[in-house]
Amino acid sequence: MNQIVIHSGYIKLDQFLKLSECVSTGGMAKALLQEGYVRVNGEKEERRGRKLYPGDKIEVQDAGSFEVVGGGVKE
Repeated sequence: MNQIVIHSGYIKLDQFLKLSECVSTGGMAKALLQEGYVRVNGEKEERRGRKLYPGDKIEVQDAGSFEVVGGGVKE
C-alpha cells in the first residue's frame, strides 16, 4: 500500500487522485469516479469533493491502494 502524505487536516478526493498520480487532470478524476473505479475505506465513492483524512484507505482500480498519512501542518 502506497502512503500519500498530506500537510493539512484533510485533502479532497479529486486533489488526492492528482497527488497520487492516478490522474493528471480534474476531468480525468471525475470520469474515474463516475465509472465507479474508486473505493474509500472499502466503499465505492463518486464525490470529487469527499474529504479524506489521515488513516483513510483508497483503492483505485488499475492504479493500486493508497493510505492518507498526516505529515503535520506546513508553516
